[in-house]
Amino acid sequence: MEIFETCHKINNLLILNNEIEARNELIKLLDFHKKKQIPYSHLINHLIRESGLYPYLDLETSSWQDKFVYEIFKVNVGEAEELTLHREQSALLKKLLAGTNLAVSAPTSFGKSFIIDAFISIKKPSNVVIIVPTLALTDETRRRLFKKFANEYKIITTTEVELGDKNIFIFPQERAINYVDKIENLDILIVDEFYKASSNFDKSRAPTLIKAILKLGKVAKQRYFLAPNISKIEDNPFTKDMEFYPLDFNTVYLEQKKLYEELKGDIELKNKKLLEIIKSKNTKTLIYAGTYTNIDKLSTLLNENLDNKNVKLLDSFSDWLSVNYDNNWDLTNLVKKGIGIHNGRLHRSLSQIQIKLFEEDEAIDNLLSTSSIIEGVNTSAENVIIWSNKNGKENINDFTYKNIMGRGGRMFRHFIGKIYILEQPPSADQTQLEIPLPEEILGDIDEIKYEKELTKEQITKIIRYKEEMANLLGKEVYKKLQSENIFQSSDSELIKKIAKDMIENPKEWNGLSFLNSSNTKHWGSILFKIIKIVPSGWDAKYSIIVGFVKILKNNWSSSIPELLNELKKYKTKVGVDDFFKLERNVTYKLASLVNDINILQKEILKDKNYDISSFVNGCSNAFLPRNVFQLEEFGLPRMISKKIHNSKIYDFNKDDINIHQVLNDLNNISLTRILEIPTLMEFEKYILEYFFNGIKVN
Repeated sequence: MEIFETCHKINNLLILNNEIEARNELIKLLDFHKKKQIPYSHLINHLIRESGLYPYLDLETSSWQDKFVYEIFKVNVGEAEELTLHREQSALLKKLLAGTNLAVSAPTSFGKSFIIDAFISIKKPSNVVIIVPTLALTDETRRRLFKKFANEYKIITTTEVELGDKNIFIFPQERAINYVDKIENLDILIVDEFYKASSNFDKSRAPTLIKAILKLGKVAKQRYFLAPNISKIEDNPFTKDMEFYPLDFNTVYLEQKKLYEELKGDIELKNKKLLEIIKSKNTKTLIYAGTYTNIDKLSTLLNENLDNKNVKLLDSFSDWLSVNYDNNWDLTNLVKKGIGIHNGRLHRSLSQIQIKLFEEDEAIDNLLSTSSIIEGVNTSAENVIIWSNKNGKENINDFTYKNIMGRGGRMFRHFIGKIYILEQPPSADQTQLEIPLPEEILGDIDEIKYEKELTKEQITKIIRYKEEMANLLGKEVYKKLQSENIFQSSDSELIKKIAKDMIENPKEWNGLSFLNSSNTKHWGSILFKIIKIVPSGWDAKYSIIVGFVKILKNNWSSSIPELLNELKKYKTKVGVDDFFKLERNVTYKLASLVNDINILQKEILKDKNYDISSFVNGCSNAFLPRNVFQLEEFGLPRMISKKIHNSKIYDFNKDDINIHQVLNDLNNISLTRILEIPTLMEFEKYILEYFFNGIKVN
């Protein structure tokens, strides 16, 4: 590369206001300097300043003018030293500090998290709600903000926590609903990946997110919504008074290698090319597989064709997986080869551990993933291999495709993200975001309070629904239930369906009391009835789900290999991946369903005097002690919690303390004391260090 000629080209592009191309050429030039270890000249620094990429300025070779810009764009982001923002970050922060309601579209590499941290540091709001799409992102955000702000704020990520004087709430939309009536004064509502409020992007979770946005947005003084690659937002009641602020400002360059043109759909050639790329790289690589089935296929391919890395840390991880999950599980063998798996089904702590290992220099180098990688965590790599053009059963759309590509490259580490495309990509498209009000949530909305957000037809439907529910439950009872905001389902019609069935067929609900029994043999018939209320989406036969719930009752006393062995009696092969899927269904779908059933039966079947709250809590926590289950979100697996409990260092069976007290107690006990437990495996010490690092303040 001829440096002066390239600088001349960049300068001409800037003169012509072709900033995007100028910035891309500059980033490629910076990559060349890094690889050749060439110091930046005054000219290079000048072009960096003109392009707005101020953090990239080299102070040792900068002119005083460049150094001045570097200093004046510094802000407090809650760390020991102030950080320099790039031009567009600074402009965005200025709008946010001025109190503007913003719906922002910006690339993955933009650095959106710095803006949130700077806003909190400068503005010092009393209450902040951050809604994120997944629990994995909840913990990642918590770890970042806890270190910076836990001395000043109570960082809340779970339900049923008493509020502090100043609070930062971080959770998915399902948990946000639980705090709607508890937060009276909300300074700012932040919604990350807000495109998921559209049913076009997330049909199952959009209603709950809309409900959270609607209700929390009503009390929020300011709103800040974030998403990538949105070109336009169609008129809707949720963003109508917000400024749409699209930004096309990249800090890394994505180099696309269109290998599908030579592969021509040949699966053998595609797999051969995949192996060739992996073997030739010594930097981090994300491999997008698209579906769970494809992950299984690629796991087999990579297990059969790659050698073990012989890294002590990975071998100890494999040993730990073998003991606590299954020695024949794909991941148990893959990690020895430096390969991890990221999908939405894995135990929360297991996903976090793998991301941690992916960030290490000598550990996991390649990460197989579904689309969970674009919404689950903020990780990136030098290389992204798009092996499949599917997203589940559907073809990948341009929006998701761009999001996956956006995981390539990283500021200061990889100026250029290399994107290897092995299957035909979708046609380029402009993403116009439509956010209609879902019909399912109409029954849970106050038509007077939200009159401005509703159409006449929707108001009519709400009134009709309320009349039907008042006739079923009685006017006062229904009014009470609605004001308490305690239903977990966002589907109003489902609530009506359950109430109607209880009134018309009360005898069929007689078995509810059996769910309080420790003898699971009586659970069968009532569980079948409950599951059939929502006939689809369980991803398994009803008999397997019922059997799994019965066996999961022993989750605290038995290991996962022991539970898997018990499941063999149902004559259907249930592997580790099936276990994750079934447990997730129990803790989310079934727990939500039985919670709403319990609320309704207390009013409709009063004479029976049932209360299945203990069963609801059991399902919600996978029949583990509540704090043990919640600690998995903080990165501590249940197996280690059990060893701490059995060593008599800490009693996790205590139900009268919340997760914040548990974290304080563990900090007081100290990592040093816990590491003395003689039964700990070598890799569990690594996990404990990671866990304790995430619950300490800077």
